[in-house]
This record gives sequence, structure tokens and C-alpha cells, in this order.
Amino acid sequence: MRAVVVHGPGDVRVEERDRPVPGTGEVILALEWGGICGSDIAYWEKGASGTASLAHPLVLGHEFAGRIAALGSGVTGLREGQPVTVHPARPVGDGVLPDRIAGRTNLHPNVRYFGSAAFVPHTDGGFSEYRAVPAAQIRPIPDGVGTEQGALAEPLAVALHAVGRAPELRGRTVLVNGCGPIGSLVVAAARYRGAGRVVAADLTSSSLAVARAMGADATCDLAAGEGLPEDVEVVFEASGAPAALGPVLRATARGGTLVQVGNLPGTAAAAALGDLVTREITWVGSYRFVEEIDDALRALGDGLDVTPLITHRFPLDRAEEALAVAADPRSGSSKVMLRLTAEATEAAEL
Repeated sequence: MRAVVVHGPGDVRVEERDRPVPGTGEVILALEWGGICGSDIAYWEKGASGTASLAHPLVLGHEFAGRIAALGSGVTGLREGQPVTVHPARPVGDGVLPDRIAGRTNLHPNVRYFGSAAFVPHTDGGFSEYRAVPAAQIRPIPDGVGTEQGALAEPLAVALHAVGRAPELRGRTVLVNGCGPIGSLVVAAARYRGAGRVVAADLTSSSLAVARAMGADATCDLAAGEGLPEDVEVVFEASGAPAALGPVLRATARGGTLVQVGNLPGTAAAAALGDLVTREITWVGSYRFVEEIDDALRALGDGLDVTPLITHRFPLDRAEEALAVAADPRSGSSKVMLRLTAEATEAAEL
């Protein structure tokens, strides 16, 4: 089979690897679609994502979906040919967490994540034609939802988790600052959870166009000098830019809530934070998700359409080109998809 393997900064290859066979409790997926995420780009550009650095080659990808090709012994409740996606996280160890975070497995100190170099050996991802996956991590895709949308259940779960970190949104005005793929999915998730009005802000017109297609009622073009709205009860900061924190805190209503979705730098950075105190703003973090991938699949089954997020599609053998387009702010890309098999023909290539 073929797989997309990163060897170091600027070095990604489509390689031949042995097709896997299912172990006890595993299934083999014939993969169809994968979505490129910021961590995939980081491993390709820098050889590292966050604090995880490549120690040896890694198969990229944690957003993927396909169909079950084979079942290992002991697997029940699944069938060959069934369209599925995966929950990419598996806590390592006894799984016991302090009472204050009981059940919040996204905060477990040691988690193996598909397509991650956090452990050695690394945890290969799903940008390949086939992948062995523990049955416990398989999530069936609802009827009427294709595997391309199913591959985006993972980032949609990130957005739904972020929305769940905020107070009840029904009927409220919401601001989303930063409309990359996750920010635009937060727009859709807020709308799905009943927000009364959703305002999206970004520096690029192409990102704002995607946010509008995903359900934003109004947009703020920050590059054109348009300012953020004022006195917004619930704000989602999805850009991860320290320079955005001052304006975003100023936009948050007194006593309001700011959910930090975008990853902030791990090093010192200047930011204007005074309004956090004087306006008594509740500032909460949001990291990955727990089991919201199940909510994401239900939302897709309910008709939440994530296809406006998709701006480009490439076959697996053009993976490096796909990564370059996803990484280039001038490309106008939002979510770039990899077609992992020639049989994945749900949509024409863009």
C-alpha cells in the first residue's frame, strides 16, 4: 500500500509499505479521505508540532475516514464495507484522572494520537491506503453522510468541544475571531447549538467567505480596518495570535466569556490583557475533545454541512503539493483534502 510519510523538515514522501493485517480486537480500514491539519503542516515544515519532534519517519494524518476492509478476532458490532471514521486519541496508562477532571480524557497526561510524534515509537496516522485501528476507536458514519464529510468529524468535534466550554448559546450573540478551518467550524457548531447571531472576524476575505458559507450572519474584515463588535457575551478566539488578545478581550462584554480555541505560543509573547481583570472576563481554554466526535457525527447526520469548508482536493500521490497549498496563506485554502484511494469519488477535484 501507499502512505504519506514525513522524514524531516521539508521531506515528505509517498512510500510503499506493507498492507496491515488485523490483530485481535482490530479492524483494517480501506481509507478514502483525509483532511490536512495544522499539525501535519508543522511536521512537514519544521519536523515538529508543539513539543513533539520527529525521531524517525511518521505517517501523517489524524482526520480520516473510509470503509472496513477486514475484522480481527473478537470484534463485534461492526461489518465489512461499513463507512467509518476514528477517534484518534488513546490514553496511555491506567486512565485514572483526579476528581476535578474526571472523564476529561483530553487532559490525560499521556495520550497517543494518530499522526503524532509525541511518543517514540511514533503513532502513525491515517494518510495511507489501509490502516489497522483498534475497534474501540472506530466510529460508524451515519446513513446519508459520505466518508469525505466523515473525515471532518474530528475537527468538527474540536469545535463542538469549544462550544461546550462556553455558557448556553441559545439565542446569544457570538463572536468568532479567526476563521481558519477550526474557526469556521466553530461558527457552524455555534449555529448548530442555537446561537442567535454569529459574527466572524478574520484578516482574509477568503476565510470570511468560508465562515459566511458555514453560517456566520455577519463578518468583520480586520485587514480592511473593520473593528470587532462590542459587548459580546460569548467570544471564541480561534486565531492563536497573541496580538489578537487585546482587541478580543475588549470585544467581550463585562462579565462575559472568552473561549481560547487557537493554540497560543509556548514561548513568551506580548499581549494586552488588562481587560481580563477590569471587565471580570471568564477566559477558558479548549483542547481537542473528549467524546464530542460522536456529537459531530450526529450533527452531520442531522444535516450540518461541512463541505463549504473544503477548498481543495488532491490525490494521495500529490500529498506534498496538498501540504504546500494548505500551508500557503496566499492560496485561499481552508480545508485541503487528500483522496486516499482512486475509488473515493464523492466530489470532483477542486
